Amino acid sequence: MMERRQRSIALLVAGTFFMENLDGTIVSTAAPSMARSLGVTSADIGVTITAYLLTLAVLIPLSGWITQRLGVRRVFLSAIAVFTLASVLCALSTNVVELTAFRVLQGIGGAMMVPVGRLAVLRSTAKADVIRAIALLTWPALAAPVIAPLLGGLFTAYLTWHWIFLVNVPLGVVAFVVALRLIPQRAEQPPPGLDWAGLALTCLAVAALVVLADMLASADVVPAASAAVAVVAIVLVVASVVHLRRTAHPLLELTILRVPTFLVSHRGGAVFRVTVNAVPFLLPLMFQDAFGWSPVKAGAMVLFVFVGNLAIKPATTPLLMRFGFRPVMVAATAGAALSMALEGLLRSDTSLVLVILVLTFGGMARSVGFTAYNTIAFADVEEPQLPGANTLSSTVQQVAIGFGVAVGAVALRAGDPIAGWTHLAEPDGAYRIAFFVIAALTLFPVVEALRADRNSGDALRARA
Repeated sequence: MMERRQRSIALLVAGTFFMENLDGTIVSTAAPSMARSLGVTSADIGVTITAYLLTLAVLIPLSGWITQRLGVRRVFLSAIAVFTLASVLCALSTNVVELTAFRVLQGIGGAMMVPVGRLAVLRSTAKADVIRAIALLTWPALAAPVIAPLLGGLFTAYLTWHWIFLVNVPLGVVAFVVALRLIPQRAEQPPPGLDWAGLALTCLAVAALVVLADMLASADVVPAASAAVAVVAIVLVVASVVHLRRTAHPLLELTILRVPTFLVSHRGGAVFRVTVNAVPFLLPLMFQDAFGWSPVKAGAMVLFVFVGNLAIKPATTPLLMRFGFRPVMVAATAGAALSMALEGLLRSDTSLVLVILVLTFGGMARSVGFTAYNTIAFADVEEPQLPGANTLSSTVQQVAIGFGVAVGAVALRAGDPIAGWTHLAEPDGAYRIAFFVIAALTLFPVVEALRADRNSGDALRARA
């Protein structure tokens, strides 16, 4: 069993993760209400969403170096304070320029809060308890995207959009006070000088990827502009990798990818995160646009994905301990692919009970897969490698999450002509094709999991 202090730190960090994940998605639901209040268009509010996600993604690679320089406790406390203060300022914004600026400030806090918080958990947790600790850290990423549509709708319908940000204040204050008591002061090994070239190349590469994802997810895609940004992104990624492999003290330590379990988590795992994060984007749209449901009904139905997350959560650790990582990853990814295909078969006249069962099943596969991938990443990572591995992991995961919506949007747009060719051109035809596409993409992590070593992650099971 986890020690009480270890569990408390994991729960604390999970709470901050929830705030960060929620703020990345909840604004989308409230965009029309915010636009009316600030006298702008919904597209203008979209800039604030992009600004937040872009800042978050771009600064995560820097978090590892800053943490080594200033220490986990100082950086984590400062990140919570900045994020909470920025939430207050967002709520007080009187125009879209102020809101965008304060969303950038929120992103700065989030970029430090997430990876540094996870590093605090990994350092304070014995190897025997890593599976349980990561299981606790996984629920915010699962819960926030499916809770956000309903919560955003309720805030804007019965309160005001300002509460989207104000809800962070009590959470942030509590988190700060608890962190003061729980996060230990620890002397850090002074880091080498900052890799300025790596910082510039990596930040530009990540920024280009996030902008590309945002462009692809947009309702009005300009093919030429998207292609140009894609080329720039590829060039920057290649240049970053070449530099990071050649420099003595790189900003991101790519050599950690030589650890087989870390590679499994961030190759097949990255695709799994992309497709799984496309589901909360597609479901509410299908329920409203194709099925004609109200936003509240659609949001409430999507919550059953979260019900599946919660239902299986107590069993995730026992499953990993009993069967091992490879069989569980294979089952979870195959289950996720099946659930996506089943969601593509749903129709407006499908029994609500059947809809609930499909969504709950998908949530269960999602939860087990996330926990397995997030845990196996650090199975064979030694203590000195933790900061670098944690920073690289956080960067890859943030980019993958950003591409979830983009892949869902592209699949949906491609679904229109394909539905016509296959005689599925009904109100839900494009959505059915979109779900079949992401289900097919999820077969890649299934194959990757099958190729993994049978003993992958056994270092964690042996110590438990």
